[in-house]
Amino acid sequence: MYEGAVQNLIDELGRLPGIGPKSASRIAFHILAADAGDVRALVTALQDVKAKVRFCEVCGNVAEADRCSVCLDPRRTNEIICVVEEPKDVVAIERTREFRGRYHVLGGAINPMDNVGPDDLRIADLMRRLSDSTIKEVILATDPNIEGEATATYLSRLIVPTGVTVSRLASGLPVGGDLEYADEVTLGRAFEGRRIVQ
Repeated sequence: MYEGAVQNLIDELGRLPGIGPKSASRIAFHILAADAGDVRALVTALQDVKAKVRFCEVCGNVAEADRCSVCLDPRRTNEIICVVEEPKDVVAIERTREFRGRYHVLGGAINPMDNVGPDDLRIADLMRRLSDSTIKEVILATDPNIEGEATATYLSRLIVPTGVTVSRLASGLPVGGDLEYADEVTLGRAFEGRRIVQ
């Protein structure tokens, strides 16, 4: 397609998740046209994130120290742990300002098609955390897809025998959605998770 450095950049950008060939090409040409200072700032940000960011030793969230800001926050309750697949899920839940417990990031979901099994996730770390008698509930907030459901089912089978309460985030119709566009699984979940109106 293009020569040398431009094609190399397009190829590297195309390896990023969610970036197809057209998007990679657009981004590459944006970078090519950008001010040199802006490009240096992008390079510095990429180098900084690789050099400074690690995963929290307690929950697996992203952190720039041994522990993340959530684990260091003394105002949070230790009685509830919300299990998520990725650090980006922590950010999504934090935006709601509804959850005041702790997190546990698995680092993915069980996916036999991609050779990801339970041993590839931070499940053993979760079970070690559950040996602490202060933990009363685990909220399974894995994605509502096949892999997320398989992971939630696997985890619930491990956790329930410990006596810790296990709950799953409700799923169903999105606010502003139309019934006619909802798939059968989403609509079925909406019926299962219905609430009594008082």
